[in-house]
Amino acid sequence: MAILSEYEEEDQKKVAPPATSARKTFNAALDPSDPLGFLEKVFEFVARESDLFKSDSLVNDVNAVVRMVKDKVETEDKKRKEVKIEGNGKAEKKIKEEVAPLPVKKAEKKIKEEVAPLPVKKEEMKEEEVKEVKEEKGSGSEVDGENNGRRAPNKHNGLDMEKYSWGQSLSEVTITVPVPAGTKSRFITCEIKKNHVKVGLKGQPPVIDGELFQPVKVDDCFWSLEDQKSISILLTKQNQMEWWKYLVKGEPEVDTQKVEPENSRLADLDPETRSTVEKMMFDQRQKQMGRPTSDEMQKQEILKKFMAEHPEMDFSRAKIN
Repeated sequence: MAILSEYEEEDQKKVAPPATSARKTFNAALDPSDPLGFLEKVFEFVARESDLFKSDSLVNDVNAVVRMVKDKVETEDKKRKEVKIEGNGKAEKKIKEEVAPLPVKKAEKKIKEEVAPLPVKKEEMKEEEVKEVKEEKGSGSEVDGENNGRRAPNKHNGLDMEKYSWGQSLSEVTITVPVPAGTKSRFITCEIKKNHVKVGLKGQPPVIDGELFQPVKVDDCFWSLEDQKSISILLTKQNQMEWWKYLVKGEPEVDTQKVEPENSRLADLDPETRSTVEKMMFDQRQKQMGRPTSDEMQKQEILKKFMAEHPEMDFSRAKIN
């Protein structure tokens, strides 16, 4: 009996599980409306349970992982899309057959080669498509060929760019930069200097980074995060008597002759500034209609009055511009 008990004790020692486990359990649910909140919990868990955050290259490593996953998702999305070329079923079938075995970049190149020789004839366009083209030509992003390539302003007297939009009054410039839903202020970087502005998300290339059209009053400038969906920036102009042609150097110019200030804002100006603004608006309308400006009209009135007071003088050769 003693011998049997010794065997039983040895078997129990062999079967007994280890006292501790190196694996840690992470419990958190992903809310699709707040993915950044979920990632924040993940990073907090990793920081507690590992030495990852002691690494000097942590930020670069995390950025590299994010870029890798993003590229992978974009590649998978492109593979799922079907190539559709309206009015040419043969080209569509041929592109699908040749795209399938190619990598994404080569597939995109092949699609462009196949699509290029299929111009759409104007007479074949549907009435709705012609209407859409006309509307696009009349939109705020129109390029005015008769005015050195300047664009017509949007409803805020600025321009709608690919990744942001801006508008202006005579005294201020407003910028709106969309960001992913759920973005928190600590992820935003915004630097406003007298002649320079830089805006974007930490760890990513800036959305705006360039020299301003004119200096601003830095102490009177600020930014805010609106509903965790967009960055709103207000810049106060130093020169509050001139319209900006562009926000930062290198981007398209806005046609300032088509700028239309809000009449309601005129009441907020002091009498002298309001008089100057109204004069600018009047002269702008006169030029557009090919009529004399206020200064030219004033000169004409002075000359007419002088002629009336001196009938003895011959003004037959006088020119009134």
